Formats: sequence, structure tokens, C-alpha cells
Amino acid sequence: MKRTCAASGTEFEVTESDMAFYAKMGVPVPTLCPEEVLKSLMALRNEWHLFRRKCDKTGQMMLSAYAANVPFPVYSNEIWWGDSWSGLDYGQDFDPNQSFFDQLKALQNRVPREGTSVFQSENCDYNGHIRQSRNCYLNSLVAKCEDTHYSYWMVNARDCLDCVMTNNSELCYECIDAEGCYSCIKCQDVFNCSDCAFCFQLRGCKNCIGCSNLVNKQYYVFNKPVSKAEYEALHSRIFCGSQTTWQQGLAFFSDMYATAEHRAVHNLNVENVLGDHIHRSKNMHHCFDGNDSEDCAYSISVDFGKDVYHCYSAGWPGCELLHMCAVSRGSTNLRWCYYSWFCHDLAYCDSCVSCRDCFGCVGLKHKQYCILNKQYSKEEYFQLREQVISHMKETDEWGQFPAHVLTTFAYNNSVAGDFYPLTKTEALSRGYRWKDENKKEYQPQTIVIPDSISDVSDDICDAVLACVVTGKNYKIQKAELAFYRKMGLPIPQKHPDQRHKEHMALRNPRQLYKRKCAISGTEIMTTYAPDRPEKVLCEEEHLKVVG
Repeated sequence: MKRTCAASGTEFEVTESDMAFYAKMGVPVPTLCPEEVLKSLMALRNEWHLFRRKCDKTGQMMLSAYAANVPFPVYSNEIWWGDSWSGLDYGQDFDPNQSFFDQLKALQNRVPREGTSVFQSENCDYNGHIRQSRNCYLNSLVAKCEDTHYSYWMVNARDCLDCVMTNNSELCYECIDAEGCYSCIKCQDVFNCSDCAFCFQLRGCKNCIGCSNLVNKQYYVFNKPVSKAEYEALHSRIFCGSQTTWQQGLAFFSDMYATAEHRAVHNLNVENVLGDHIHRSKNMHHCFDGNDSEDCAYSISVDFGKDVYHCYSAGWPGCELLHMCAVSRGSTNLRWCYYSWFCHDLAYCDSCVSCRDCFGCVGLKHKQYCILNKQYSKEEYFQLREQVISHMKETDEWGQFPAHVLTTFAYNNSVAGDFYPLTKTEALSRGYRWKDENKKEYQPQTIVIPDSISDVSDDICDAVLACVVTGKNYKIQKAELAFYRKMGLPIPQKHPDQRHKEHMALRNPRQLYKRKCAISGTEIMTTYAPDRPEKVLCEEEHLKVVG
């Protein structure tokens, strides 16, 4: 059937398999199109921005995903996960004379929040969402990493800076969607490569500069074979630490990227999959950035998931039977929940750990049969739960998930702003909040950055720098400076936030379009919009051009 999105006004299709899933979950058909659902879910999560504030329990200063002016208490990581407080202390009775969402929002504004997510890590306080890592600085979504800085969505990485989704890799800089790489600089969609720079869509290559669509090649420059001496001479000239030379390399990469043949999608070992960057999965419909999953649809970042629809970040480890959830770990049978760790049979819950059979709860741990953080017997719970659902159906709330009301973040500080950027006007018109930068806090740069890294002294680590794009201040860390010197790279002239924004913009949007293969004319589904100029090929034709 065809439906019209309540937010965007665009028409979207609801398939028979979609209807079967909604019936299995006992939920109504969404009133928003899949893209708007993902925007609303991802608006619930801040993955990149950190703020200085006090822990409301101890009074100690900390870094937090929440600014100081939020209406609810914010606790440091160890306090929030400790046993010095209980979510049941904030329990409230259900009021049938009020909107359920108003009651849930009131509860949210009283229950403490976790400031940051730092687990089993050493010297990693200045990060968001990191675990089992050491000596890392200003990263997000990082696991099992070491000496990694300013990077996003990284696993098993070491000595990497300014990378995005670069896993099992070492000594990489400004790499995006890389796997198993060593000493690679400014590369995108590269796998099992080493000593490559300014390259795109390589597999198993070594010692390549300015190349695209190569497999198992060594000593190639601009897609042509060269001698080892020629490669080393060019590499030395490029990576001399000069800002001027680096900018020339960036300009070349941009031109090469625009003229290279592009794979329509980047899936691997899949069956019946419609999406991009999906590995070892089957029966995935409009899904992106997923592994080892099946029977999922309209979702981003699913790992070992099954029957997951309209979700962001489900799994890590696996999840099953999820509908409209954000950030679910090891959970089953959830509806309209976010931040759920090892939970089962929940609806409209937020930040719950190891809970079962709860409805409209916030910040509970190891609890069962709770509604709005109030404990009930099993019989009382199921009876009241049906009353709440009946009430929500009467008020047209059942099946809705007003993230713009329930979210604690401004849209431009959320992951939705990274994946689905909106202007301030667009975000406000959809009911989201917006946070403007206070530029009055910016200071002028206190040092002139030399063009060459060889002329940069250790004093730069004490200097205040200003982003050439936004004017926002930033500093250079000692470990970071050592990395630039080792790799022959210049000092970056942009703030890490601006660099992250530009790196995310280099990844295609998480939506699919119909267009034709540039060679065969075959109709394909791809993340490249039809009006984009890149030469996009179906899998069969792309295999022919790979060298």
C-alpha cells in the first residue's frame, strides 16, 4: 500500500512483508516514511559532541554528552552505573487524564542520565562511547583501540587519526570505510591495503598513490605501474609535511574521486540484500552498515540482528524483534525504546539495563513489571499496561514515537545531524531543537602555523588555534604532533568538529535511489542520487573495470 509521510509529505510504500512484521509485533503502520523515522531515532543520540559540566551527584567536573543547562541530573559514568541510586525512587502513577508522552517527558526530566560511556579503558576520559581501549582522545564509537584520535566508529585500530569506520588497521590518517589497512593516508573504501595514499576502492594493494579500482597491485601511481624507486621518490615529495603539498593532494583526490568508476553498492557475501555496506547477511531491505544479520529492514548499523525494523544501532551483540528503537544491545522484543542494554519485552523505555516487562520507564536496572518507574505485581502490571495502551489509542499516541519531544539533544548535536543534515529552519520546522555556537567564546589564534611540519616546534601544543572555516578554537596534543612528524603530515588547520563533518559528508547518504548503470544501462539501486555526476556501475560492469 502507499502512505504519505506525516513529516515530509512524501509518498512511501508499505510492503506485504512490512505488514507481516507489524502484525507480528502488534504495532500500527508507521505514519512517517523510513527516512524520517531514522532521523527521529538518530536525533535521540549525541555521538560526537562533548561538554564540560559537573556531575550532579559528586559536584566533580567531567566531560558529558549533555550540556550544563539540561533539565535532568547528569551523573558521571561510574556513579550512573553504580548502586548509590535507584530509578524506582522516581516512580510516578499513571494519570489517565494526561497525555502519556507528557508523563514520560516529566519522568525523563527527573531521572539521572549517564554523562559518557567509557568502559574498561585506560587514559580515555576525553571520548564518547568507548570501551576496552587505551590512550585515545576525542573519538566516538570506539572499541579495542589504542593511540587513536579524532576518529569515529572504529574497532581494533591503532595509531589512527581522523578516520571514519576504519577497522583492524594501524597508522592510518583520514581514511573512510577501510578494513585491515596499514599506513594508509586519505583513502576511501580500501581493504587489506598498506602504504597507499589518495586512493579509492582498492583491494589487497601495496605502495599505491592516486589510484582507484585496483586489486592486488603494488607500486602503482595514477593507476600505472612504476618502479619502487619512482614510488618512493614521489612519496617523499608528497609527504614532506608541507601544508601546500597536502592541499594539492586533497585537490587531486577530489578530482580522481569524481572521475573514477564507482560501485553502486559496497556489499559483501550477501543474499537478497538491498542496501549498502552490508556484510555476511541475507534478506535485508533498505539497510546500511550492517553485519551478520537477517530479515531486517529500514535500519542503520545492525550487528547479528534478526527481525529488526526501523532501528538505529541494534546489536553489538545481537538483537531480535525490534521496532523503532535506537541503540539496543543484546535485547529482544522491544518497541519504541532507546538505550536498552540486555532488555526484553519493553515499550517506550529509555536508558534501561537488564530489565523485562517494563513500559514507559527511564533509567531502571534489573527490574521487571514497572510502568513509569513504579513497581507492580505481575498481574497489576499487565492489567495497567492494557489500560495505558487503550488510553494511548484514544489519544492517538499509540504507535507514535515523538523523538522531537523526547530527545535530550539539539538536532545539530545529534547523530541525525551527521547522517541526515538539516538546516536550522528545517530542523525547527519539524519540532527539533537547535544549538547555536557561542562565537563570543572564540579566541584569536596565538601562533602562525608554519607550512612545513619540520618548522613546527613543540610550543604549538601550548598554542590556541582557530579553525579556518568556523573560527572555533582547538589545540594540538603531544601524541598528535608526534604522529604528524612520523607520517610527514602538516598541522591541520580545521577544528576536529569541522573535520568530522567533512569526513561524514564524504560518505554517501543512507538512502537508495534508482538510476542506470553508466555502461550497461541496467537499472540499479544505489546510494548515488540520479543527478550526481559520478560514473556508477552495476556489480557486473564494475568487476570488468577493476584492474
